[in-house]
Amino acid sequence: MQAWKDYQEKNKDRFLQELLELLKIPSISARSENKADMVRCAEAVKESLLKAGADKATIYPTAGHPIVYGEKMIDPALPTILVYGHYDVQPPDPLNLWNSGPFEPLIKDGKIYARGSCDDKGQFYMHVKALETMVNTKSLVTNIKFCIEGEEEIGSPNLSTFVKENKDLLKADVVLISDTAMISMEHPSIDIGVRGLSYIEVEVTGPNRDLHSGVYGGAVANPATMLARMIASCHDENNHITIPGFYDDVVEATPDERKLMAAAPYDEEEFKKDLGVDSLWGEKGFTTNERTGIRPTLEVNGIWGGYTGEGAKTVLPAKAFAKISARLVPNQSSKKITEKLLQYFKSIAPAGVTVKAEEHHGGEPYMTPVDSTAYKAASAAIFDSFGKEPIPVRGGGSIPICALFEKELGIKIVFMGFGLDSDNLHSPNEKFDIFNFYKGIETIPHFHKHFAEISK
Repeated sequence: MQAWKDYQEKNKDRFLQELLELLKIPSISARSENKADMVRCAEAVKESLLKAGADKATIYPTAGHPIVYGEKMIDPALPTILVYGHYDVQPPDPLNLWNSGPFEPLIKDGKIYARGSCDDKGQFYMHVKALETMVNTKSLVTNIKFCIEGEEEIGSPNLSTFVKENKDLLKADVVLISDTAMISMEHPSIDIGVRGLSYIEVEVTGPNRDLHSGVYGGAVANPATMLARMIASCHDENNHITIPGFYDDVVEATPDERKLMAAAPYDEEEFKKDLGVDSLWGEKGFTTNERTGIRPTLEVNGIWGGYTGEGAKTVLPAKAFAKISARLVPNQSSKKITEKLLQYFKSIAPAGVTVKAEEHHGGEPYMTPVDSTAYKAASAAIFDSFGKEPIPVRGGGSIPICALFEKELGIKIVFMGFGLDSDNLHSPNEKFDIFNFYKGIETIPHFHKHFAEISK
């Protein structure tokens, strides 16, 4: 263990500089103009694996963006860890809200500010440097495989095909993912579950062209107004989702689980201060932590229509649009919920407009058993590194590939994230604490050690 720390301390500046170079690549999977950047980033990931000591690293083309596979196999008799991560990032918009260039990494107050710094380049790169550490200190006690994809932020549309066609290549004993957060470095935690996702887009059409709001206002249904009414109807006075059948398959958290969640450190005033709000909103009867972990939600992710440029233009728009997503909890099906969402918006179309609703992507919720070998190894690793037992929590985000890996490879997933909920994921000024980055590199070898020992 001391050898790990000595090696990491000696090379920590280089580790950081390598990450900064990776963060400079605008690997935005959602935009076609960044296709060449995606390929460049995949090449950089491949080279980083080889330099870290992987026996081989290969770029696999897909119908979309490439997947990087790498491995270090030392003994077929030893357990094999499959590390999953993604090198693609969210679009950085709105650019005017960034305090520095999203692809010009800035270090300030011990934090790395850049798109992808935490989600997920900084976090998967911890595993690359942990591999290098174990190889160079001759302390690797497991086989390691890497599957680093480039489409997680757009729903991983081609990962399923890759996994199904490469089951032997990806064969492992557990999937290890660092794409989640901790409560804090003072209160380390492990996500034992993530929510599923259902994502749709709604288009409301009224007149055959934009109209003068003075000449036609009050006589023709305004698509923007109609869309706003439709969205408002999705919640009742208790902020309970009104879509028929939405809660039918929800598995309610037990009183013991709610009690455990309540024991986690939480400062509501600090929470509000961090977000710049004076009050919180959510489903009646549940705490903030419960609303973001054990309850399903429905949110508008974007809404537009009519004139949105500088100055005024008195227009009645011909069309209005919204992107809407639902977060799902155990036993809910993304397919079922998507069908309910699409049907609901079509069924409540007001007179005077037509409504088109279509699916974008989705994913299933996932839970990690706390009595599994993988969870026990992760818990022991964090205890070794932090000197504290981690708190099991449920994450509010979604990692759609979890159910895919379990179904196709027949193995469990364990989450070991080192980000923070306040790291501005998907927002301007995304950040990742340098301390957390180094702490992840320090902790990961402990996981491999404990997993090998517990698996004997």
